[in-house]
Amino acid sequence: MNNLPIPAPEALAHSQRLHQAIADEIAAADGWVSFARFMELVLYAPGLGYYTAGARKFGAAGDFVTSPEMTPLFGQVLTRQVAQVMAESAPVVLEVGAGSGRLAADLLLALERMGELPEHYFILDLSADLRQRQRQTIAEAAPHLLSRVEWLDRLPETFSGVVVANELLDAMPANIVAWRENGIFDRGVVVDDAGSFMWNERPATGTLLAAAEEIGAQCSLPPGFESEISLTVRAWLSEWGRRLEKGALLLIDYGFPRREFYHQQRGRGTLMCHYRHHAHPDPFYLPGLQDVTVHVDFTAVIAAAHAAGLDLLGYTNQGQFLLNCGILDQLAEIPNGTPEYIRAAGAVNMLLMPHEMGELFKVIAVGRGIDEPLCGFANGDQGWRL
Repeated sequence: MNNLPIPAPEALAHSQRLHQAIADEIAAADGWVSFARFMELVLYAPGLGYYTAGARKFGAAGDFVTSPEMTPLFGQVLTRQVAQVMAESAPVVLEVGAGSGRLAADLLLALERMGELPEHYFILDLSADLRQRQRQTIAEAAPHLLSRVEWLDRLPETFSGVVVANELLDAMPANIVAWRENGIFDRGVVVDDAGSFMWNERPATGTLLAAAEEIGAQCSLPPGFESEISLTVRAWLSEWGRRLEKGALLLIDYGFPRREFYHQQRGRGTLMCHYRHHAHPDPFYLPGLQDVTVHVDFTAVIAAAHAAGLDLLGYTNQGQFLLNCGILDQLAEIPNGTPEYIRAAGAVNMLLMPHEMGELFKVIAVGRGIDEPLCGFANGDQGWRL
């Protein structure tokens, strides 16, 4: 990791505190925790995890840049799909994992221009630091709309309207599974004699074993194949099956259908870490200071949604979805040749092009009680690939 930026002393001390807290939990758990639990701790440990502490995460000064940070056009075109779902369900938006608040501000402003403001814009985010930043972002961009925004501590018991989640599922904890000659193993984390984290495998059991056996049979995985299974994503979709009365979930994230996710050329999985705009595969590096992510198995998403009584309303790549929602028309409204147009055109290129974010990122919509075809999937729907 010699090529990565060196953290400031206070950041390094923060990381060491989280390292010790995780080591203590491993010791209390007979010396071993699953990677899913380790990932949960490095990202969400109260006051110490990557998303629950105060480090800047989004934008040029952070560790990565999300689509809403690149251009307001992203939120503006997503508004068209949000407004359609609200018209068929209820004038309510719930954004889960709202990041810096940039998407919330852009959606609210664009919905206002359309005359389609929601009665409530809920945000569910576990991080007090991010909540504060979201409030500040919205207050600066749309102060007259801040009163419509309410922060939640948990999923509502019942909900009608539209749920928006951009790059949420990839940050949900996942187990790492190894298909070996002598069985299927759950790759976990232990502490070595020097106090460092290291991998250690135990036989997979229960729900994880059943999921791994199903995937192994469907995809004909060879011995030695390693990859991720997120039971958390499945459980989250199941919860929405119980809570959603009418409306849709719009989920935007990077990932693949199952047969691509567990392709033999991807034999070491999709685990990736992000630190100061550097990507690398070591989840044990600087716990609490780097993002730890896995790609999304969208076949598992729709399987869990179907099992919970939700319908597939559309699935396609991000580029096609944004084209369907009119992003090029929005771009054309900016005066050609101006600095604003040049910046926006560069961002749109990143969002649309297959070799950038256009193909790797997918958009899936699941819901209940929505009869009209969704505009974001009018052309190029790829639900058949799931």
